[in-house]
Amino acid sequence: MADPLTGERLVDDMTEAERDRAQRVEAVLPALRAAAAKADAAGEFPAGHVDLLREAGLLGLVVPTEYGGLGGGLRDLAAATFAMGTACPSTALAFFFHNTSASRGLLPLEAVEAGLFDEADVPTVRAFAELVLRRMAGGTWLANFASESVKSASANIAISTTARPAQRDGVDGWLISGEKSFGCATGVADTYLVTARVDGTDTAAGLALFLVPRTAEGVASRPSWDGLGMRGSANHGIVLTDVWVPATEALTVPGAFVKMLQCSRGSFVGNQLAITAVYVGCAQGVYDETLSRLTAKTFADTGRPIAESPMHQVIIGDMTENLETAYLWLRRQLLLETSEPPLASKSDVYRQWRLAKGSICEAAFAVAVGAFKASGTSGATLHGTMGRALRDLAMGLVMTFPPERGRLEAASMVTADRSNELFASVPK
Repeated sequence: MADPLTGERLVDDMTEAERDRAQRVEAVLPALRAAAAKADAAGEFPAGHVDLLREAGLLGLVVPTEYGGLGGGLRDLAAATFAMGTACPSTALAFFFHNTSASRGLLPLEAVEAGLFDEADVPTVRAFAELVLRRMAGGTWLANFASESVKSASANIAISTTARPAQRDGVDGWLISGEKSFGCATGVADTYLVTARVDGTDTAAGLALFLVPRTAEGVASRPSWDGLGMRGSANHGIVLTDVWVPATEALTVPGAFVKMLQCSRGSFVGNQLAITAVYVGCAQGVYDETLSRLTAKTFADTGRPIAESPMHQVIIGDMTENLETAYLWLRRQLLLETSEPPLASKSDVYRQWRLAKGSICEAAFAVAVGAFKASGTSGATLHGTMGRALRDLAMGLVMTFPPERGRLEAASMVTADRSNELFASVPK
């Protein structure tokens, strides 16, 4: 029997094809693990990881084979981000956001097949979708920029970045201006996939997508982010000042953004679930490290492992329960979003996700808190395994939406039978 892969700790019923893809992930874990401490201390994404993942073919992990990718799906991505999370959560997070770009190719194609677009718009939609997928499969790292600092009471992500039509040297295009407050691989990715509002529109139907080269004139990185969370993910964001993008590098068909999101199974943006797999992977990593320490270290007077003390037994029991809770929520959501035929309606899957995201992240964070308590002052170093995990897993409590908001929205869906919009267009 083949040795178990790290990703199989989450997806324990991999097909042969899924296992082949997971082998590629397994091969890069030692390099990710070796660079994790330095990346965290410096607050910088390890530049060598781009080539590492590109050469492993992983930038096309979830791109269909007909576009040159590996043909993986959400199960592959969740297993990959989980496995990377055990080694370097920052890299896992950045890799996740690169792969969210694939939804901007896959979902429009599904919307075309579902007949949601007028026949006249189909060629434009298909061309952009295939462009995204082929570039990812070809080794282009895409940084998906949607989030902004502007807030909306009716949506989780509000878009105020604007795009207005413009020509350059006789070529039709768009001028993009705005500020994206969060997005992994800032200054690292080859291309930024930017969500913006077409000037003059005030609803989600006016949202559009643009492929912006990292080196384009008018693109600048925001100041380096020095905070809690995945410090090595280069997530400080970008400023766009009249950045010109040719029309061929954009999807501006009115209503296209809304129509494509109608085709996702759960989170309305495609593969959102895989972000929580990063946190569960990190929790598993710190859990393993804690057990290893506590069973190897002994009391000076009795010679027995520290792990056998009553206090440590209680803490280990709590950590184990929290870790299993995270796995249960994550595996259930993964089943709901990948089962064929579907086990539940789209609205039910979405409601479950609003609950699952927060529950997974809270449980994973509790594992890190347990590791901190169990390791005592000797483990309370800022850049050690415990300190990094505590800070990395804290990010899950606030990223995208906190657990409290997810539960509030789930309750609203139950009591009022309505859903909260994920994206909103906010005029300046």
